[in-house]
Amino acid sequence: MFDRPQSQAAFDEQDQEAVVLVHLNFNDPNFDETEQEFIELVNSTGANIASLIHGKRRSPDPKFFAGSGKVEEIKEHVMASHAALVIFNHELSPSQERNLEAKLECRVIARTGLILDIFARRARSHEGKLQVELAQLQHLSTRLVRGWTHLERQKGGIGLRGPGETQLETDRRLLAQRIKTLKKQLSKVRSQREQGRRSRQRADISVVSLVGYTNMGKSTLFNRLTTSEVYADDRLFATLDPTLRRMKLHDTEPLIMADTVGFIRQLPHSLVESFSSTLEETRDAALLLHVVEAGSSEREQLMEHVNTVLHEIDADEVPQVIVCNKIDNTEDHTPRIDRDENGKPWRVWVSAKTGDGIDLLRTVLQEYFPEQSYQVSHDEMS
Repeated sequence: MFDRPQSQAAFDEQDQEAVVLVHLNFNDPNFDETEQEFIELVNSTGANIASLIHGKRRSPDPKFFAGSGKVEEIKEHVMASHAALVIFNHELSPSQERNLEAKLECRVIARTGLILDIFARRARSHEGKLQVELAQLQHLSTRLVRGWTHLERQKGGIGLRGPGETQLETDRRLLAQRIKTLKKQLSKVRSQREQGRRSRQRADISVVSLVGYTNMGKSTLFNRLTTSEVYADDRLFATLDPTLRRMKLHDTEPLIMADTVGFIRQLPHSLVESFSSTLEETRDAALLLHVVEAGSSEREQLMEHVNTVLHEIDADEVPQVIVCNKIDNTEDHTPRIDRDENGKPWRVWVSAKTGDGIDLLRTVLQEYFPEQSYQVSHDEMS
């Protein structure tokens, strides 16, 4: 019988070792785009992709998700490459994961497990680590694998286990205790964030939140607008923890610029729930700068995915300005502002990398917050 390793990080022992990927087509019109994102997600972990296995089905197999013949094909690739891990670009039920692991004799994770692992790697702040761990434990609580008895040390261990308690019951109890502890800690962090928001509201400081699909250049744009040095890299989820900075516009009081985690297709609900306190910065913002890649053929589709998540967190009513970034990678490098029929700016074309169009974006922000300019003039006169 295959035994799962105690470590809960999907790639702790598999970095640079072979992994086998499985992506099945259930008549998905966005199959190719979803696969490309899947590959980018795996590459961001540093894993070595040995094989990418395709298949076409009308519906998932109840036992293995893939058909028995496809599972045999996967096993052949696992044995040939000595792969330590198989990753499905789909959601697997706990029983399907267990059945596949027993058949393939190696670790199997689904798309959610992959994303959770990446988030665990990216989290740097205390809050971010708490949020990721909560999402991981909520996901693992449906799997109830062995390996969590080390949590007993937090309460001493001796006398903790009841008479006749099984390992499964111990795991369930320890997971529930840890989840309860994390929620309590995050509740304190949430209260602190709420205090910060109330302070900004009393000071009449507006928040502008950067949102968008991951790897659209939000952090680079954030650095341009705020002259900060937030970490930015050309990979998925390069930055995870939220960052708030003051931003000074010409003849106005400062704004607060918020850089948030990027979104992806089918963002696991557990992450949306766990990061609710972080995402509240987006929900309570006065304006969203929705960053997209100017030359992407998927621009409209990716915007729809982001707007779906914004709807989930009740941020879909916040006004948006579309920021078409990376114009340096397009044929037309000209920065510009697109306005609606009433002359109101709704889209700006910029390059955060070169700085082209950043002055136009600042102009748009100036137009969206004209009352601040009036308030400064009034205060100076008094």
